[in-house]
Amino acid sequence: MAKSLLMTSSLSSRTKLLQLTGVSLYNTSHGFHEEEVKKKLQQFPGGSVDLQKGDNGIGILTLNNPSKMNAFSGVMMLQLLEKVIELENWTEGKGLIVRGAKNTFSSGSDLNAVKALGTSEDGVALSMFMQNTLTRFTRLPLISVALVQGRALGGGAEFTTACDFRLMTAESEIRFVHKEMGIIPSWGGASRLVEIIGSRQALKVLSGALKLDSKKALNIGMVEEILQSSDETKSLEEAQEWLMQFINGPPEVIRAMKKSVCSGKELYLEEALQNERDLLGTVWGGPANLEAIARKGKFNK
Repeated sequence: MAKSLLMTSSLSSRTKLLQLTGVSLYNTSHGFHEEEVKKKLQQFPGGSVDLQKGDNGIGILTLNNPSKMNAFSGVMMLQLLEKVIELENWTEGKGLIVRGAKNTFSSGSDLNAVKALGTSEDGVALSMFMQNTLTRFTRLPLISVALVQGRALGGGAEFTTACDFRLMTAESEIRFVHKEMGIIPSWGGASRLVEIIGSRQALKVLSGALKLDSKKALNIGMVEEILQSSDETKSLEEAQEWLMQFINGPPEVIRAMKKSVCSGKELYLEEALQNERDLLGTVWGGPANLEAIARKGKFNK
């Protein structure tokens, strides 16, 4: 009986965590003090995280620090959280493309910040901050795509795993270089990589610090497609065309679909089913549903 009650309580907490917008993994009960971390990160300026929201429902999130291969400065980490919060409240949004400026994705963390935050306590606090941010990112009701141009290294490689899909240009690469830095992935990249390519492949990729060129990444299931063009502008256009096939429809339907998939991925079956039921209630009998019924063309396009 006690075990059953404990399980019910645990499941309810998991469901609430997933359903509530803006809820993070860690708080003060875990020894995480967000404002203190923010003050430290503010000391390391450089670059920016830029967001464009299109009328077509596609947002473009750009990591913009080209002089350092779009490495994340402390300020950029703060800005990423700000953009995630903005996207959580973008009710017209359906899709998101993440890219790096000047034809490269990201080389991970800016070493100036890494060197200054050199204690184990600092490392764990930074891990909590970025895991909070990227978990909220993965739970966005938007279908997200990482457009990998150039190199995605370290934390940059981890960020690609937070997206629903990954596309690469022919000459690009993804590489988890953490072992060579004497650490392991800490932004949630290892856990998400296992989900994407399986534990055996993930162990090879991480322990070997393997260079995943576009063909190898496609072969192991890390990416969906290799784009035709490596030109910065044209590859972005290709990525938008690729994404459009999945977000063609009313925002409320696409967003509910993404939420239901998140439930299936993160919750136990009974809770996922209940969440799916609740999400259905937000669209059944809605404008898109009634219009589709009126057309009487269930499978016609």
